[in-house]
Parts: sequence; C-alpha cells; structure tokens
Amino acid sequence: MNENHTDNGTGSATVTAPGCVQAAADDIGDDAYDVLVIGAGPVGLTTAIQLGARGWRVGLVERWPHPYPLPRAVVFDHEVARILASLGLADALPTFSEPAADYEWRNGTGETLLRLAFENTGHSGWPAMNIFTQPQLEGALEAQARRTSGVEVLRGWEATDLAEDASGVSLTVAESAGDEPVLRSGVRRRRTLRAQYVVGCDGANSFVRSRMTTTMADRGFQHDWLVLDVLPHDPDRVFTPRNLQVCDPLRPTTAVSGGPGRRRWEFMLLPGESSAEFGSAENAWRLLAAWDLHPGNATLERHTVYTFRARWAENWREGRLLLAGDAAHQMPPFAGQGMCSGIRDAANLTWKLDLVLHGDAGETLLDTYTTERSQHLRHAIELSVFLGGIICEPDPTVAALRDARMLADRKDGRDPLADMPPQRLTGGLLRQAADGTPKAPAGQLGCQGRVRFRGRTGLFDQAVGTGFALLATEDPRAALDDEALGWCERLGIRLLRVTGDPAANGPADVVDLDGTYSSHLERCGQGALLLRPDHYIFGGALRTEQVSGLVAALRQELTVSAAVSQAG
Repeated sequence: MNENHTDNGTGSATVTAPGCVQAAADDIGDDAYDVLVIGAGPVGLTTAIQLGARGWRVGLVERWPHPYPLPRAVVFDHEVARILASLGLADALPTFSEPAADYEWRNGTGETLLRLAFENTGHSGWPAMNIFTQPQLEGALEAQARRTSGVEVLRGWEATDLAEDASGVSLTVAESAGDEPVLRSGVRRRRTLRAQYVVGCDGANSFVRSRMTTTMADRGFQHDWLVLDVLPHDPDRVFTPRNLQVCDPLRPTTAVSGGPGRRRWEFMLLPGESSAEFGSAENAWRLLAAWDLHPGNATLERHTVYTFRARWAENWREGRLLLAGDAAHQMPPFAGQGMCSGIRDAANLTWKLDLVLHGDAGETLLDTYTTERSQHLRHAIELSVFLGGIICEPDPTVAALRDARMLADRKDGRDPLADMPPQRLTGGLLRQAADGTPKAPAGQLGCQGRVRFRGRTGLFDQAVGTGFALLATEDPRAALDDEALGWCERLGIRLLRVTGDPAANGPADVVDLDGTYSSHLERCGQGALLLRPDHYIFGGALRTEQVSGLVAALRQELTVSAAVSQAG
C-alpha cells in the first residue's frame, strides 16, 4: 500500500519561500522547556502530545506558518491507529480514515499476481490497514497538541542554530521567511529557546541531523514516480479492486484510495523521461485518461514527482539531540510504512525520555531507542525495497520471469512474503535470557481487545489507560512485597488481573470481553506479561508467583542505565 515521502520539515511537498529576508540582530527573549521538538508533521505532533501528556513542557517549533494543505501519506496500520487513538483521537479517526479492504497486484496483462485481504479488526484492536487523508489527521493532531497542557506550538519559527552543553541545548529560531509580514518587513526576529533535549522531526533535510556526526546508510534504491491526488466528482463511483498495483514493465502504476472521497495514482518514470515534462498537469490528465478520468469528472488536487529512496541514519541519538521520522530514515512507499515508522519512533522515544527526565533511568536508556527502532526500521525498509523490486521492474524479460514465479506461488498457495523476518524487537530494553538475547515472548507486540474495567467498557487503552501494564491470570499484587509495589506505583505500572468472569468487578479486574487477552497469554505460554508503554512485551512469567522476578528484571535494567550514566 503506497504512501508519500517528502523532504521538508513537515513531510509536505517541498516549498521554497520566496524572497530573501535579512536576519535582525536583536533577540526577543529566552524561553525554557523540558523538550524542544522541531517539525510539526505527524511525528513531531505525536512526540509533543505524548510528552505533554506526561507532564513535560514542550516547545513544538515549525518553520511554516500554516499547515500544508495537500495529502502526502495515505496509509497507517493497526499499531499506529492504536497510538493515534491513545493520543485522544479514538473518536476522530473514523472521520478521516477508512479500512483498506484489499490490495491486489496485477501484471501488464491483467493477471492477478498477489492479493492481500486486510482484517477489519487487527492485532491492535483497529483495522489492519487504514487509508486516510493527511491534512485532516494533522489538523486533528495539532488541535490535540494545542489542548494538551504544557505543549506550546511555535509556528512560523525556523531553527537556525543550536549549542549543546552539559545541562541542555540552546536553540536559536528566527521568524520564518515564508511568513508574508516578515517578507514585507525584511526583518526576521530571533528567539533563543532552551531545553534539556531536542528531538528533530524535521524531515529528510533535517536541521538537527545536520548538527550531528551520524552518517547515512543507503540501500541504493532510487526511482522517480509521478504522484497524483484526484478528487472524483462522483462520490458513488466504485474502483475495483479498491487498491491496485500494476506491475507492468511498460509503466509500473499504483491506483489506490487516498482517503474518503479521494484517489491516488502513481506512475513510474522510465529511463530517459524528463521529470519536468512528465510531472506536468497535461501529462497527468493524459495518464489518467486510461482510467476514464478527465477535468469534466474529476479534480486534480496535486501532481508532483518524488524520488523514492531507502536510507537511514546510523545513530538516532547524539548527546541531547535525537532524530525521529524522515529525519532518521526514508523508504520507498510500497509497504506504507514511512509515516508509520515515524510514529513508532515517537511511541518508543517518549516514554524513555519521560523516565530519564523524571530520574527513574539514566540517559543511556536513550541508546536503546536507536537499537530498537533501527531493527524495526530495517525490517520496514527491506520489505519496502523487496516490494519495490517487484513493482519497479522495467525489463520485460525479467518481468515475465517474475510473473511466472508469482503466478506459480499463488496457484500453490505460497506466500511471497513468508521469508521476510518477523517484525519484533531483538535487542534493547527487554528481559534477557542467559545468552543475552530477549527471552520469549519479550520483543513481541502486545495485542489489544475490548475489556470492561471499573465500569468502563471499550478497547483496553480507552477503558484502562496507557503506560506500563502487568497483566496476569491472577492478581499480581499478591506476588509483590511492599517495596516492589511502591516502585511499581512510582513508575505508573498498572497491576491487573485478566479474567473472563463477566461478574468480576475488583479494582484490579480487567474483564476480557472477547477472549483477546486469554488467547494472547495462551499463545505466549505465559501466566503474566509486562507490557511497555509502546505496547511491546518487556517479558513474561510462566506463573503469577514469578511476577516478582519479572518486575525485578525491569527495575534492574533501569537501575543499570542510571548507574552507567552517572559513571559516564
């Protein structure tokens, strides 16, 4: 499923501010924050909301005075839907997104090479894949950020310099050259902002990354595609299949939903074609004519040529500077994981920053951010490149061999994606086995189902809340002494008993309405699971009486990080 990737700080199509503006010499004041987030795209907004909700003062710096109005990314998966819902968007998500029912791949003669059907209820309690409209998502996220206590949205301010010292970072920002009043005055006022940490969510041309020494690894995948966003005038027109990939060496093409009321087409440029000519509106309509679309029955909302790449930063943290989203990685859009990966970055980073800022862990805990997220990121990139290699093949002879192989696989029921490694964490803040590897089921993504808790019914996050959770078949509090209970309370670890008894109403009872959690525990072969705030399993215990060891293992990991940081 395709989505778009872009190079500016908000993930929008590159826009060049007109004119040159002289920087003023005067500084208009100092502002102190706990964390500064640069870039108010989906990743930056998610980062700011999650930190603000945990009680920290966050400055969200965005150089563009107004949100970008056109669509870019068009898909998010069940895990990201859960993260977005936990930010307070559970009721809003259905207003600008819809489940992606199918995804079909055909060759140039129309034969079906691969067909994927997506579940309406995925592992995380939300549809497995969702098609959405990014400006509406960003609008909902920014509104939520402005409602979140402690978050200040600083639009129209561009990061121009930073200086890091032992206690924090000083960030110099100037009024954006894209703001009309600034252009007319010819003067850019400046401010100096101060924070303990700076998170760069500022796109592929990241200012924050430019101030780090990290190198970029490049997978060597590069193709230019014309991306078209179209508004059909007939709201009842049905496109079958709804999401289609045409693996035609004469013109690899994508035709998918762009969210409610929208469609997206993508056409690969072939060798020798001019990007400027191919990207014109006239050529866009010429290509769309084959789909019975023309100015009389559709509106061309956007047309632009993108270069799809596969690359990532080797290190996502350097001192007090951190990277997330396109600032840390870019990938081809064919698995729909670009924005998803960025939002996973935010979900992984923010709870660790929270522990460090509170003093419950040392700053070396932040090194697990690169360790864990780069594992997932490499998985997403390899999947995207693998799919791109199938889709982008321009050689008819090679494409014919590909078609024969995929048609044979489909006939025999073989999954062409079966050899891809599973998406799980293989290192980082996880309970370790004796050989130093994660002890199963550590590193797996926890599930989400419908529950009833203290009179509230709904998906777990909305009924119980977010953060650390220890789920057990028996009340885990009985296995912990007072000192361990106090530590769990300080960290906000919810100690919960999962039960199928509809009459259970104790303060720790989570009634498993659909059997989701009992099935999950059974599949994992565990009597208890300790879940991290990003919903990944820290570790499990075979029996409830072993919960004390599970809690002690987490405490030990955090204590070691604090000791290492102090020694450094």
